[in-house]
Amino acid sequence: MDTKNSIFTAKDGNGKNTTYEIIFKFDSEETKKSYVVYTDNIKEKGRLRVFANIYDPTGRSRELLPIETEEEWNTIEAFLTKLEDEVK
Repeated sequence: MDTKNSIFTAKDGNGKNTTYEIIFKFDSEETKKSYVVYTDNIKEKGRLRVFANIYDPTGRSRELLPIETEEEWNTIEAFLTKLEDEVK
């Protein structure tokens, strides 16, 4: 897991440039993909809003790809739960 924080700017769903902070990156042996979890540091109902996408760890492509399958979401949720348990 890479916990190095970094900042990037991308267009949001409305076409507006938004600044995001990477929370962490991880690779899944199950899906054979690399994921990035990041935030725009906005809180909703007292919880930090977070996003997740597939990314290219080689850096050849800077495009963030959508997570499309339930298996991938389950992988990310399991990782977040494990991380939350470790923090507690």
